[in-house]
Amino acid sequence: MARFNRILLKLSGESLQGKQGHGIDPERLNDYARQVKEIHDLGVQIGIVIGGGNIFRGLQGAGKGFDRVKGDQMGMLATVINSLALSSALTAIGCKNRVLTAIRMEPIGEFYTKWRAIEALEQGEVVIMSCGTGSPYFTTDTGSSLRGIEIEADVMLKGTRVDGVYTADPEKDPTATKFDEITYDEVLDRQLRVMDLSATVMCRENGLPIYVFNMDVVGNLRRVIDGEPIGTLVKA
Repeated sequence: MARFNRILLKLSGESLQGKQGHGIDPERLNDYARQVKEIHDLGVQIGIVIGGGNIFRGLQGAGKGFDRVKGDQMGMLATVINSLALSSALTAIGCKNRVLTAIRMEPIGEFYTKWRAIEALEQGEVVIMSCGTGSPYFTTDTGSSLRGIEIEADVMLKGTRVDGVYTADPEKDPTATKFDEITYDEVLDRQLRVMDLSATVMCRENGLPIYVFNMDVVGNLRRVIDGEPIGTLVKA
């Protein structure tokens, strides 16, 4: 029995770089697709939001002289590229899916609405939602919070390259300790970088739990769905 009926899976664009260090690593992409199909076959309804940091990050572009709005729009297009790549990988292994975009760009993807997304989920399709919120000045963290709330997900699963939330960055501080559970308010008070401020507040105000885990370990997504305590739960 799956732990959740409907999830919003937030994937890092940077993690798609895999061993290459840039772009999309086919091995990592296919690992993600197989993990998604594994829980889809259990009957879990899956919405996915992918970042675009492996291709272009709007805020970094602004720091290099790009207009912020145009930079963020470039970042939105990067999420579309990643979404199409994941869609292709899922289709190749027989997993029905659909790409929705927050900016009109048919025939690349259908224009996103809450009702279209939920209809596709209930029809047994994996729904990949791209372009973030469709507006500049918002990250894909905020986009994933918004989409998770809109599709009425039971939880947001944030797949990262670390295995949960720590008191400090475990890649920089060897004394950092991991939380099994933590509240939204503690995350905000301690200024822990689980998600950006807007995204965390949105989840708190709308009661959407966040589960942070290491997606780069093959099989971890299934372990989360099975209820194994391998990450950190953020809740009220």
